Parts: sequence; structure tokens; C-alpha cells
Amino acid sequence: MSTNSRHVAPRPPTARRRWLRRRTSKPESGLRRSLRCVRPHLRQHRLLMTVGFVALAADVLLRLLEPWPVKIVIDAVTRSLGASFTKPGPHMDASAETLLLCGGAIVVISILRAVANYYSQISFALVGTRVAADLRARTFRHVQGLSMRHHTRASSGDTVQRLVSDVSRLQEVAITAGLPMVGNMVTLVAMTIVMLWLDPLLALIVFVATGAFAWLSRRSSGPITEAAGKSRKGESALATTASQTFSAMREVQAYGLEDTISTNFRNSNKAALGTGVVALRLAASLERRTDVLIGVATAVVLAGGGWRVLNHSMTPGDLVIFLTYLKTGMKPLKDLAKQTTRIARATASGERVADLLEAQTDLPESPNARPLKSAHPDIAFEDVYAGHGEGTDVLHGINLFIPAGEHLAILGPSGAGKSTLASLVLRMIDPTSGTVRAAGEDLRDLQTASVRSHVSILLQDSVLFGTTVRENIRFGRLDASDEDIERAATLAQADAFIRSLPNGYETVLGEAAKDLSGGQRQRLAIARAILRQAPIVILDEATAGLDPATRESILDALEVLTLGRTSITITHDAFAARACDRIVWLEDGRITEEGRPAELLQDPDSRFSRWMGGPSSPLSGEVPDLSPADELARVGEART
Repeated sequence: MSTNSRHVAPRPPTARRRWLRRRTSKPESGLRRSLRCVRPHLRQHRLLMTVGFVALAADVLLRLLEPWPVKIVIDAVTRSLGASFTKPGPHMDASAETLLLCGGAIVVISILRAVANYYSQISFALVGTRVAADLRARTFRHVQGLSMRHHTRASSGDTVQRLVSDVSRLQEVAITAGLPMVGNMVTLVAMTIVMLWLDPLLALIVFVATGAFAWLSRRSSGPITEAAGKSRKGESALATTASQTFSAMREVQAYGLEDTISTNFRNSNKAALGTGVVALRLAASLERRTDVLIGVATAVVLAGGGWRVLNHSMTPGDLVIFLTYLKTGMKPLKDLAKQTTRIARATASGERVADLLEAQTDLPESPNARPLKSAHPDIAFEDVYAGHGEGTDVLHGINLFIPAGEHLAILGPSGAGKSTLASLVLRMIDPTSGTVRAAGEDLRDLQTASVRSHVSILLQDSVLFGTTVRENIRFGRLDASDEDIERAATLAQADAFIRSLPNGYETVLGEAAKDLSGGQRQRLAIARAILRQAPIVILDEATAGLDPATRESILDALEVLTLGRTSITITHDAFAARACDRIVWLEDGRITEEGRPAELLQDPDSRFSRWMGGPSSPLSGEVPDLSPADELARVGEART
């Protein structure tokens, strides 16, 4: 047996290794995950946060000073009335100087506190708004970089909910309310130190009350967070249902599904409401128990402090300070109890944002990835297996070479893997095994953006954005001039109808450009592809669903687009397939035949020939000089 194959018994784990294993396997709390999402964006706002914390520290200091003028006045008055205390202090005497000084001090402290509180609130609000904007932009950019497999599985409504609502809720509590709460806790600690100095025995009451609240909060926070998380999931499901319904409103109304979908929405709404009510009930219970706890602590301090005043162990002013500090110092506990539901919902929202940020693309780019330098790359598929999910390969053992400049048509029944093959060229997905090459280089070794910059794609339902016509075309090449855009539109036979729009090239398109016809949308997409000037063009059912006259103009525009470029045409259009250099027939994820259109048509047993109607079909010879309507009629006759 070789030394390389010897079995080495594992060493028994040390105590430290066991501790590390337990620590690393322990799931991270939702609050920690939420804070980790926010933390990277805080650094660039350090100056503003410093201003906020300085103002907050000033506010804490002024809170500590606020009851002292009242203590001085009360002690001075009681001494003037004949009371004696072990601690020395001022007398009121005949003048009102002490009263005026203490009253003025309270006014000054109140003004300074208002100013400090204003600057702390404004600073933290600005930090919260900016951090939320940064986090939302970062999340949006991250989601755009995820693979099509992720977007196929994920709900667009849920993703939008996380980007908009969840980030806002995280901002509201984690920054705008969370940072001031830190100041309140600092105030509680500072006041407790002062109370320990005034009377350690009564100060113990604050410790006991704080410990009791921590115990109550710990018991309640788990169920509240769980209920809040379920509520957020329910709201996300509602957003998904609404998004899907609005995007398919034509079908919903055409099939009379309004009542059915409304019933489903109502049931989901009730379920989400139920979980929300549970969270509110739990939080209300914690808040009321906190009120009782603070009331008991106040009563004990009042009774014990009054007894110690009677025993001359402390002054009435000391008792006032204790009661004021107790009320002010317990405020964070009351606020925390009131905000428990909001904090729990923010934690649930933070976890949802963290899940989105932690989603990893299954198309990682190599650290040493190179740009694709070839101006006209060829494409090669080498024993490729691929699919859009784990264990569900659509393509099986594809071997195909597409030389630069060739016009290739991919035919076959629906579900054969035609669009999957096109996705591999764009590196929207990676093969589960085998290799896809461009100019002889594995796409996985190339920069993804560089690969995609070499490809233009035209789909059956071309996507146009809710901006101007000019900007929609400019998306093909962002540095294009207005003249370049208009030239591309002219080549795509779109310039005439664009100029007939209300504002010409500056006309803002509505959602999905539904105010344009299918042919007009397609010509704008072709203009965008022409402007891109990519050496590879993918046409995925680009002429499907168009009337014959529109299809003829689209084919003319496509001829301009594909001139001198490699084109991959996925189509069920007989004329478009005949016009290509080579036919590849896909069936069940495998290439079952390939060849030149004329050669395949001469073989009566070929799938392409049978699809076209056989060698005796009117379309089996040279492409006839017919109008599109006549051609389609003859194709129909041949198939019949």
C-alpha cells in the first residue's frame, strides 16, 4: 500500500476545538445579522455620527443636572423652616436669590437640552436615511448580479418588498430609534452611579428593577420576534400575489378570475393580520408588566426614601433626585418595552435583507478572469450538459462549433433546450459538465461582463423601460451620441414611427411600453441591438406573434443587425430558418440532426424536411419571391 493511500486516524478534538465547533455551528442571531448589514455603511458617516453622539452626551449630562436646582431649592426651604440634616447645604434666608438662580438654571438647562436633543435627532435621522439609501443601492446591485437560477426561483414581489419596505423598517429602528436608545441606556448607567453615591441602599432598587425587566424581556422577545417574522412573511406573500395579479391583469379579467383571486388575497391577508395581532398582544403584555415593575420600584423608593428622610439620613432634595432619576432612568426600559414589536419587526426585516445579501451567485467569476479580446470569436460547445436547476439537465452531451460570422438556426419542439443553449452563450448559466468556449477560451475563465458585451439578444417580448425612447435605445451602448441613436433607429426602420410620437425621441414610454404595438417595440429593441455593435447576435423567437407585413419589416431590420455578425436564431419561422447558413435540430436536449437548409430539405427523412413539408414542398427549393402572406399560406398548405 502506498503512503498516499494510508488511512490516518483523526486526532481526538481538544476542548478548544469542540468549543470552536459549537460556536461556529451556532446560528447567528437576527439582530447581529441585521447590524452586520448596516455596519459597512456607517463608516462613511462617521463625522455626522460623531456630532450626534456629542450632542447625545451633552443631553445625558444635562439630564443629570436637571433635577439638582430643584433639590437645592427644596433643601434650602426645609432648612429655612427649621429642619436639620447631617449634610450641609444652603438656607433660603430672606432673599429670593437662591430661587432666582435655581429657576434660571432650569431655564438654561432646558434650552441647552433642547438644542442638544435637536442636533442628536437630526444627526441620527440623516445617518439613518443615508445608510438606508446606501444599503438599498448595495442590495439592488447585489440582486442584479445573481444568476437566472436565483431569479427563476425567487418571487419578484418578495424581492421588491425586501428592497423597499424591509430596508426602511431596518432604518427606522436600527438607526433613527436605536442610536438614541443607546443614549438612554448611557443615561441609566450614569444616573445609577449618581444614585449609588447618594444612597447605595436605594440604588439597589434600580438594579433589581433593571434585572427583572431583562428577565421579562428575554422571555418575551423570542416569541415576539417569531410572530413578527411570520407577519413579515405573510406581508411578503401578499405583495407577491398583488404583483403577479397586476402583471397578468388582462388574463385575470379575460377569464373572470377577479373574485377567485380576491378571495385568496383576503384569506392571506387575514392570516398575516393574525400573526401581526399575536406580536402586538405579546408586546402589549410586556409593556404593561414593565409599567407595573416601574410603579413598584417607584413606590419602594418613595417609601424607603421618605423613611430615610425622617431619619435624617438623606435630605428631601436627595429623595426628589432619586425619584426624578428613577423616572428618567427607567424611561429606556419603558421605551424598549414599547418598541419591542417594532424592534422585532425590524429584526425580521433585517434578516430578510441579510438573506438577500448573503445569496451567492452560482456563476462566480474567477479572481484571474481575463477579458474576451477577440473581436469576432467563434463559439464551441464541448460535451455540454446543462439545465436551470440542480439535477434537471435540459441539454445532454451537446457538441457544436459555430464559426465566426455563421448564421445558425436552432429548431426543435418546445422544451428541447433551445433557450438554455442561448443562455450558455450569455453565461446566464454554467454547464453542469462540459465546456462552452469563445475564441477557444472557457467562458468560466473570462470576465462575465466582457463576454456579455460581445453579445446582443433580441427576445420575442422585448423589454423596454419606463424612460424616453432615446434612453431605451441608448441602453445598447451608454456612451452613444444622439446621432448614433438616430442612425441605429433608421437602420431598424424605427425612425419614422418614433418621430410621429408626441415628443419624438423624448417621448417617455409607459410601463412595459404597452402603448406601442408589438412591431414597434421590436424595432426599438433591434435599434438597441444595432447600437450595441456586438459581434454575436441571439434572436429568440424575434418574429413570433407578428402579422405578415410587420414581420417583413422586422426581417429586413434583422438582416441589417446580423450582417457580418455571428447569429444564433431560435425560431419556428420557416422563412427565417431557410435564410440561415446551417440548421441544428434539438430534441430532448440532444442534437438529432444538422446541416445546410437545402441539404436537409432534399432528405425526405430529415425532421427539417418533414417540418417544412418534404422535398416537394413549395418551400423546398429556392426561396420563392412571395409576399409574406402568400408564403405563410403556402407553408400552411404544405404542412396540411
